[in-house]
Amino acid sequence: MKQHIFGIDVGGTSAKIGFFTSDGTLLDKWEMPTGSEAGARESLQLMADDLTRHLEKKSLTLSDLIGVGVDVPGPVLEDGSVKGFANLNWRHVNVKELFSELLGGVPVCVGNDANVAALGEMWKGAAAGCRSLVMVTLGTGVGGGVIIDQKIVTGAHGAGGEIGHMHVNHEETDRCGCGNTGCLEQYASATGLVRITKKRLAAENHPPSVLTLSKEMDAKVILDAAKKGDALALESMHTMCAYLGRALAAVASVADPEIFVIGGGVSRAGDILIETISRYYKEAAFFASRDIRICPALLGNDGGMYGAARMLLT
Repeated sequence: MKQHIFGIDVGGTSAKIGFFTSDGTLLDKWEMPTGSEAGARESLQLMADDLTRHLEKKSLTLSDLIGVGVDVPGPVLEDGSVKGFANLNWRHVNVKELFSELLGGVPVCVGNDANVAALGEMWKGAAAGCRSLVMVTLGTGVGGGVIIDQKIVTGAHGAGGEIGHMHVNHEETDRCGCGNTGCLEQYASATGLVRITKKRLAAENHPPSVLTLSKEMDAKVILDAAKKGDALALESMHTMCAYLGRALAAVASVADPEIFVIGGGVSRAGDILIETISRYYKEAAFFASRDIRICPALLGNDGGMYGAARMLLT
């Protein structure tokens, strides 16, 4: 009986690969370079060869696999094709068909990285036991994944869950990386928090702050200062959390999940961040969804691998 699955989380420079049993036990994990300048066929061939070698070490073959799950940094259509990728030199390609071909016909499932991480948290992470959740990843940008009744919501154009590009400020004049203005990502990401803080530091009336002495400003420096009570850092954090909390309240009115899961590097700030997001969420939420839990992710950087493997079991 087939009981093994590969889950692959594809990033701009490397792929995280997990080898699982069908009950979600992680047997092995490792990373390999994707070759940021390589095309899709070349990168996927390298991965296919790597998976084959790993199976040989286990005295297994491709025919012993349930399948291979892959998450990619881009909107994925229902047929497994992707029109554009973030930080990958892959053109419009049907990843599902191409990878399955390179693997000798092994079943392949493909999903957007943020959506798939949410699936991983539902399977073995913070949302285990839940059927509906929304995950938000706070890193360089803001990613989102929506799962309703255990199914990823991709939408008609593969853009389901693009929470980071919700329009939250019509007065913003700076452009988001997507080309629009006033996106949530401009305030709730690591880069957004730095941007907010630098603008506040440039104002004449800002409160005294240890951040004026910081030679290298990043989100961790700001959040660490906030934990110690620095007034300006707290202002920046509250601005960030207000935008995010209110955005989640809007999402709740549409998706009504059982739980919000907050992941990404910024989430490592811990309780102070979750509690502040929750405060602004409750102020803005519709009464029926006001008590939805907001909690940190548990799987960290492994969430994509777990979710990619889980796609084969739906």
